[in-house]
Amino acid sequence: MTKTSGEALQKPQTDEIRWPRSGLLDLLGITHPIIQAPMGQHAGPALVAAVSNAGALGSLGCGPMSIGSTQRRIAQVRRASARPFNLNFFAHPAPLVDSDTADLVRARLAFYYGLLGLGAVPRPTDPLPRFDEKRLQLILTTRPRAVSFHFGMPPAATVARIKQAGCVVMGSATTVTEARALEEQGADAIIAQGIEAGGPRGTFTRGDGVGLIGTMALVPQVADAVRVPVIAAGGIADGRAIAAAFALGASGVQIGTAFLGCQEAVVPAPYREALRQASDDDTRLTRVFTGQPARTLRNRMTDELADAEVIDFPAQLSLTRALAKACAKSARTDFVPLWAGQAVPLVRSLPAAALIEALVTESRAWLPRHPVH
Repeated sequence: MTKTSGEALQKPQTDEIRWPRSGLLDLLGITHPIIQAPMGQHAGPALVAAVSNAGALGSLGCGPMSIGSTQRRIAQVRRASARPFNLNFFAHPAPLVDSDTADLVRARLAFYYGLLGLGAVPRPTDPLPRFDEKRLQLILTTRPRAVSFHFGMPPAATVARIKQAGCVVMGSATTVTEARALEEQGADAIIAQGIEAGGPRGTFTRGDGVGLIGTMALVPQVADAVRVPVIAAGGIADGRAIAAAFALGASGVQIGTAFLGCQEAVVPAPYREALRQASDDDTRLTRVFTGQPARTLRNRMTDELADAEVIDFPAQLSLTRALAKACAKSARTDFVPLWAGQAVPLVRSLPAAALIEALVTESRAWLPRHPVH
């Protein structure tokens, strides 16, 4: 793996902790095996840089962004940090939309559009950019230390080009079958995403019940099935969970919800308050917002449309995002996706560096004194 021009790979001087496995640390050039999940608009350059500067790996969610916006955010991160960071992209297929189902969804949403004065429900579109040659060229030009993918991964030949540019490639898997497929396509590390995780599921195989496996069961099976490092994701918000992930065979963790409490996170006040008040039973897995299974805090949308028909991801988003935007403007949370995992009651209001320090300190108390290997 070659060095990139933008990130220094030497580890910052910190109070050393001997992690049970060091493969992921060496691969990514980081001090602590903690990856901040790429949470779209909520994880802006300030959070990404703060996490990376603290010795972990910050992640910039580029999936919904234009090329220009992505370039500007990368520049902002690099102005604030010389440490490694990750760019995340979507690798989803084009949606397959049945017109009859689309009409049912539009009819069901018409009441809410009227309630908010939004007029007629539009016909569905394909609202999110997919990974393409322009985004590939962006990676080859900017050469981040890591590139991760959600909803599958590009073809092996494309992955090879990214790796040739000196980037580490990671992919999200929600089953052992998906993990094996990602490794075959060239992934350097697998993010094993349990059902506890907040936000959209990384599932990219079809079928009822696919990807509904908990982190505790998924991680050891993936670790046994692949040769590359495994990163545990889902329900991890403190040092106890990090230590448990290592015991299950992981080489690191990816944490999302816990970072939403950080001061650097871009989280509107009503969303922060909802996170603060959330209990252990306040999240739901739903397809209502985007068409893809995703874990969010309960609100009017999840409760009243729990059994409603949806269309394929991301076409469903083209019908619901107007509701979310209207609510956001009036500081309401009725129809806004409030992404959160099942560990949401453990969220702390801390600067990112302080959170990482706390996670490392807590982990030290639970980890074995000598590395496993």
